[in-house]
Amino acid sequence: MKKMTPVLYVDAIEPCLEFWTSRLGFIKTVEVPHGNGLGFVILAKDTFELMYQTWSSAEADVKGATNRTEGRSAALYIEVENIDEVERAMKGADLVHPRRKAFYGATEIFVREPGGHVVGFGQMDAA
Repeated sequence: MKKMTPVLYVDAIEPCLEFWTSRLGFIKTVEVPHGNGLGFVILAKDTFELMYQTWSSAEADVKGATNRTEGRSAALYIEVENIDEVERAMKGADLVHPRRKAFYGATEIFVREPGGHVVGFGQMDAA
């Protein structure tokens, strides 16, 4: 195996873009239109890659491959070098859980991105 890239299914991609580009410095490397908007995008930063696809685009792409769910069945957890920087970047985002110290040695915050998925950021204690 070489790499794993999450694909997050959403109703609309456009509201999700600023969260990753403006707040976290990702760039949009691929975009595919579908209907009156975006159907698919790839966002990248350093060694990270994330894909978004609309439910309608996914169904048109591979019929029956994606069963629409109630709520979200996936969350993202990103280890970071500087939780203070990330916390500043997340100011005004939908906060799920404020900064905390976890029993496994991480200082964390959790937010909800505009597509409804929870994104956790954690800075691990120095060994």
